[in-house]
Amino acid sequence: MSKEHVYRVQTLGDLQSTLAMVARMGSQGLQKGEIEIALRRPKQKRTTDQNRLLWAILRDVSEQVEWYGQHLSSEEWKDVFTVSLKRQKVVPGIDGGFIMVGGRTSKMNKAEFSDLVELIHAFGADHQVRWSDPALKAYEQIREAA
Repeated sequence: MSKEHVYRVQTLGDLQSTLAMVARMGSQGLQKGEIEIALRRPKQKRTTDQNRLLWAILRDVSEQVEWYGQHLSSEEWKDVFTVSLKRQKVVPGIDGGFIMVGGRTSKMNKAEFSDLVELIHAFGADHQVRWSDPALKAYEQIREAA
């Protein structure tokens, strides 16, 4: 078996049916060799409060920071920070310029998203960004929830 199968279990009934399915699949897989079975808690996705904070701080950065002679949009800053955090690749574009590939905030879990926010805050501190009321309120809401 070369494919990984992931099953979410929320109730005892889910567990029983999933274990029966894993036993059937496991016995088939063992005919071709050793298999591995793992249990883990799912990673939590980011919250709407985290998302609200992200766009507030990105807006502040885009309004206050000039980057190599240009003012970038919030969306462009999101790409810059995401690529920096994830150490993604920058490749030449088809018609010139460069393109950052692989940076997606939609696939980040809570911990990764928190790292992104901290990166932006550190950058903002280095570039004298004054955080707006929406950014400060969103940040405070997240801290209270934690």
